[in-house]
Amino acid sequence: MHDDRGGGGDPGEAPGRRRRVREQTPVQRALGLLARREHSRKELNRKLTSRGLDAEEVQAAVDRLAGEGWQDDTRFAESLVRSRAASGYGPLRIRAELSTHGLDGEAIARAMATFEGDWKESARDLVRRRFGKALEELAQRRKAADFLIRRGFDGDSVRAATRLDLDD
Repeated sequence: MHDDRGGGGDPGEAPGRRRRVREQTPVQRALGLLARREHSRKELNRKLTSRGLDAEEVQAAVDRLAGEGWQDDTRFAESLVRSRAASGYGPLRIRAELSTHGLDGEAIARAMATFEGDWKESARDLVRRRFGKALEELAQRRKAADFLIRRGFDGDSVRAATRLDLDD
């Protein structure tokens, strides 16, 4: 006789029924997100409430995790600065992104100060990789400058990267 119950569940399970999965608490869900990568308080709150969890419970969970050291806006901001700088983004873009996470100006300044590189040199490296060694034509220089501006580099860094012979 052919078994038409479908699924690969337990043989004793009734047809069409699934096993119940215990619902995760807001703390468990938040920890799951934090295990993958750093999150800001604002980001954790937004993600958890968008999944239908009660806003007060979410706030309490995030407060608890922050108090226990699992969530830290300073650590998040420093991580974001390292990550974005390594991906070729400039300080203006990174500052703007940090401000969307609910961080104040002082916290953003502290995080930006942790960058150990040189923004001008980062811009030069990006131009070298993207456009080659020398920017001889004005059109090439403009294209490179536009690219750096879109990436969030300031005027000094753009000028340094597009007006110098990049072999220096």
